[in-house]
Amino acid sequence: MANVMRRYARSGVASGARVLLAVILSTGILGLGGQPGGLAGRGLAAGPAPPTIAPVVASSSRIGGARAQPPTADELAQHVAALTAPEMEGRASGTDGGARAARYLADRLAAMGLRPGGDGGTFLQWFAVGSVTGIAATTALEPLAPPSAPLIVGRDWQPHGGSLEGDVTAPVAWVRSGAAVSGRGSDGYAGADVKGKIALVLDGGERDVSRLEQLIAARRHGAAAVLIAGDALPPVAGTETAVRLVSASITRQAIDGLLASAGTSAARLATAPSGDIPGLSLRIRVRLDRQPRTTANVIGILPGVDPALASEAIVLGAHYDHLGRSGLAVHHGADDNASGTSVVLGLARALAAGGGLPRTVVVALFSGEEIGLLGSAHYVRHPAVPIDRTAAMLNFDMVGRMRQGRLHIGGVESAAPLRALVAEGVQGERLDVALHDSPFGPSDHSSFYAAGVPVLFFNTGVHDDYHTPGDTADKLNVAGMADAARVSLRIAERLGGGARPSYVKVAPPATGARRAPEAGARSGGAFLGVSVDVRSESGGIRLGSVIPGGAAERAGLQTGDVIVRIGEETITRFEDLRRALDSRRPDDRVTLVYLRGGEDATATAVLGSRP
Repeated sequence: MANVMRRYARSGVASGARVLLAVILSTGILGLGGQPGGLAGRGLAAGPAPPTIAPVVASSSRIGGARAQPPTADELAQHVAALTAPEMEGRASGTDGGARAARYLADRLAAMGLRPGGDGGTFLQWFAVGSVTGIAATTALEPLAPPSAPLIVGRDWQPHGGSLEGDVTAPVAWVRSGAAVSGRGSDGYAGADVKGKIALVLDGGERDVSRLEQLIAARRHGAAAVLIAGDALPPVAGTETAVRLVSASITRQAIDGLLASAGTSAARLATAPSGDIPGLSLRIRVRLDRQPRTTANVIGILPGVDPALASEAIVLGAHYDHLGRSGLAVHHGADDNASGTSVVLGLARALAAGGGLPRTVVVALFSGEEIGLLGSAHYVRHPAVPIDRTAAMLNFDMVGRMRQGRLHIGGVESAAPLRALVAEGVQGERLDVALHDSPFGPSDHSSFYAAGVPVLFFNTGVHDDYHTPGDTADKLNVAGMADAARVSLRIAERLGGGARPSYVKVAPPATGARRAPEAGARSGGAFLGVSVDVRSESGGIRLGSVIPGGAAERAGLQTGDVIVRIGEETITRFEDLRRALDSRRPDDRVTLVYLRGGEDATATAVLGSRP
């Protein structure tokens, strides 16, 4: 980021991006409809009826083929600088940083003169991306034997966000560690009977055993509830992955207060064998308050100029969301996908300034892509222009790392004669344009193709910074982005007029597609074939999608499953998955421990080879 700012300081681009972002953050945005993004408890807007698109009267010379001026490298760099600014916090869906990015995008579309295509006459199209969990007032932890005052929620103890709701009254049993989930390490449950009891576990009692593994072990041994004692209480949002039993964290100070009445302490228990704690019984009541978490697509409309074609549309799309924060690290997502978002903004400005195309142009900037293509899936259910009148969708995802002039365009067999149209559009270009037949891949064009829309997918390839904090703006090839924008503008102009492409149904590939979230490993490396939902770090990694034909699907994993362990490695965040796969090779067999609906399961996967 700093390098990009310095790089463009002479032209005023970097300072302009700072000023523009400051204005947006302080004044809000035209067309937001009063709904700030990233906040819990917001009502969900129902999908509006598609608007009627009235053609814009334009001069015959414009309809006759006058061309818009493609975006420049400086223009694209300005958008990238704004989208990767610290205030954007990695643009994760349903977060304040993601909401700031949506405001920036809506403001840009409004300034270009596009019409709002979202909910209620705004640029924003809202949808749910899970929920935010709070603690209800009736939640309580009360010592029964010996009796004493209830502990204070948020100071002494706190339920886990993924806990079952319910009441448990039971004696307490000490468990020396929560190991033995995968058959490794010591089994703290050996010799202990926790069935129907409240299991007390010291956090960190067994090295490399995660909180979720501790809960899984307790559930397997029949515990009615689990208390995990530690130095600090984890936030509720950090414990939202569900395991089907009542669970909570308690401070060591609070547990020592309870144990003192039983004549012991946490320090003594740490060296004692597992077993009952005589005379100690508790009543735990967990009640949670779950409110929807929402995010928004940003939709703008440039009406068509030809009355005969204005009721049809082409969609220029890119996802603007990224991974947000991982601990203290911010994933800025410069290539993935500030690059594609910036190119779409540049194309929208160029087409608007040029007077539009014969067909209507829908500019669709999606949220929720990183957690399972949620934004594009929502759009095809609630389109700004009906899907059966959508002539084509052009998707831009990771177009910022062009090397040796190579631009990949996928989906050329998704319609006839799309290959010939694209070939005509790139004719005379100095770029090395690689055309790919397949319209499939884990990016937003897949939602449109599945709905019967011809698609094109623009991409400059994966790299080792993919889905890491190293995907920063200073590493982008903005001149290459401008080249990609110029080529795509020519293609968009051809799709925006003339005969409508005829959709072709292509058989899906047998093994995965362009990339998966563990990508970033070198081509040919071990490949699990999943995308990861990284909205929160609540233990394990939740699968945003499972690629058809990949190793995970063959092992029986499904979207929404939470991987807890791969072989001997505990998996608590995306980086753990990356390391686990980097240490293996294609065709290796690995044992996966995962959660589905709060219940644990084990599967064996044979890793594939990364495309």
